[in-house]
Amino acid sequence: MTATPAPADTRPHDIVVFGATGFTGRLVAEYLVERQASEPGLRWAIAGRDPARLAAVHAELGAGAAVAQIVADVADPASLQMLARATKVVITTVGPYQLHGEPLLAACAAAGTDYVDLCGEPAWMRSMIDAHDAAARASGARIVFSCGFDSIPFDYGVWFAQQEAMRRWGAYAPRVKGRVRRSKGGFSGGTAASLRATLEAAARDSAVLARLRDPYALTPGFAGPPQPRGDKPMIDEALDAWVAPFVMAPINTRNVLRSHFLLGHPWGTDFVYDEMIVTGPGEKGRALAEAVAADRSMTRGDGPRPGEGPSREERESGFFDLLFIAEMPDGRSVRAAVGGKRDPGYGCTSRMIAESALCLLRDPIARGGGILTAVPAMGGALAARLQAHAGMRFAIEG
Repeated sequence: MTATPAPADTRPHDIVVFGATGFTGRLVAEYLVERQASEPGLRWAIAGRDPARLAAVHAELGAGAAVAQIVADVADPASLQMLARATKVVITTVGPYQLHGEPLLAACAAAGTDYVDLCGEPAWMRSMIDAHDAAARASGARIVFSCGFDSIPFDYGVWFAQQEAMRRWGAYAPRVKGRVRRSKGGFSGGTAASLRATLEAAARDSAVLARLRDPYALTPGFAGPPQPRGDKPMIDEALDAWVAPFVMAPINTRNVLRSHFLLGHPWGTDFVYDEMIVTGPGEKGRALAEAVAADRSMTRGDGPRPGEGPSREERESGFFDLLFIAEMPDGRSVRAAVGGKRDPGYGCTSRMIAESALCLLRDPIARGGGILTAVPAMGGALAARLQAHAGMRFAIEG
């Protein structure tokens, strides 16, 4: 696809939320309604394929006449090209991305339009890097994957811990551990559908399976040291506690390694990173770790369907608490915490992706295009936004 990007100041919209009639897209739109008073002059729109449902969401949110409604469909590439040329930033929540995502991503890459998504599908992400990174670089489009709970708190947790290591010792740590200490939240039908689509694709295609197994799937041309598999319960000596496999580690770890790659490997080409869930000490911790490892609820077909998810009360009562331990070869370490006040997958995710779009739109950050991850794209500017507006915190604990 070739196109001449329209000048940014001639585009009628600053941000378009594509998929606003879906569960997560509606939460993003609801948040932008809240935020527009403190973002003066923000021109934004909601988009989807069904005009009646768009109108209903618009009315229910009380979005006001200034918020436009755009009909666009993944089955109609021309409508997506028009959408991309009409806005500065696209937020897309329409997944599974491996089934529905490429036409919009390609349109944004060609049009020089910034793009943020919630993708947690590494095999598809690598295929998009191969197919569209050059076009995004040429047009200046910043295509930023995984701007929700996967993987912003983890990408920024590693970055934050490393910033403290450099401040203390004048050097970065070659080893970081990401640990989920506590979390409360549900998952939607869209999340479950994306995971099932990934597993089905891997069963059909050995190349997809190989990419899912490769920790360096998102760093084309670079492969560093072996990375921990994180697929079995174990004792973490740094915590003197049992830890269990974390279902989101396969995407988060790859995004962290891509961030490191895009930054030019500041933490060293021997950098090692993993993520696991802390279940506690002793036999109780071991039993819980084994139960977590055996859980297959995300892959069963009897969970929520697309369009369904946690209630408002469940979202507001949720939270997450993450620990990042940056370890030096001589035994020194930094412990950094990242937390959030709401359900991680939806209450916090809708804020993370919206603030990512606002950051790309309004903050003085680098303009270089390409297919990116959050830290290389937005640096400390997004961390500041997340603390100011999204109910997140970053703290050094030791």
